[in-house]
Amino acid sequence: MNITVFDDLETLYKKAADTFVDLSKKSIQKNNRFVVALSGGSSPKAIFNLLATQEYAEQIEWNKVYFFWVDERWVPLQDDKSNAKMTFETLLDKVPVNKDHIFPMYQEEISPENYAAEYEQQIKTVLGNEGVFDFILLGMGDDGHTASLFPGESVLDEKEKWVSAYYLKPQEMFRITLTAPLINKADNILLVAFGESKKHALNEVVNGEYNPKLYPLQLIEKKEGFQFFTDEKAKG
Repeated sequence: MNITVFDDLETLYKKAADTFVDLSKKSIQKNNRFVVALSGGSSPKAIFNLLATQEYAEQIEWNKVYFFWVDERWVPLQDDKSNAKMTFETLLDKVPVNKDHIFPMYQEEISPENYAAEYEQQIKTVLGNEGVFDFILLGMGDDGHTASLFPGESVLDEKEKWVSAYYLKPQEMFRITLTAPLINKADNILLVAFGESKKHALNEVVNGEYNPKLYPLQLIEKKEGFQFFTDEKAKG
């Protein structure tokens, strides 16, 4: 696994933004588009803020980028808990994207389960039946979860569906998420996880026995195209 340990978060964020720019150029040169799935949270927020700056924004052909999400809390897009809302505020409202290329993981007046099936069709409309994203940005929770693949949940056993929605009892809310089989198809995955609180889970994911029911990030294949950015506090 390609793990890069950074001394400071500012450098980590810049390298992540550089990675986004580099991959966008390669994908657009090859396929005339760049199809991504983005995560929520504080790390992506910092990366999105960088990408929205003139230094980075002018390097990207935004009208050729397609935006999906890795996972989402089942809340309206105006809700502060919405990953999409954060992405719009930090990035999508600040750069010249094609609004038809944005696919939020929420829709009014439909059940989460039905929208999961609909979202899978939206992905297939763009990516075809292969479903290979050019780039997926992931994070990791203190418990070793990634996307909305939480420890002990039945979604961890999903083999067929690309998108799944379920009720997460500890949070008393529905979550909708890309599944491990779909994430693993991606050409490029960048996982960003840092800080003291991640140390135990990160050590178990990297060095521990294979137990994805307990540490779901282990479901994500550490193949070529997979990069892991972290810091000294998490790596230990």
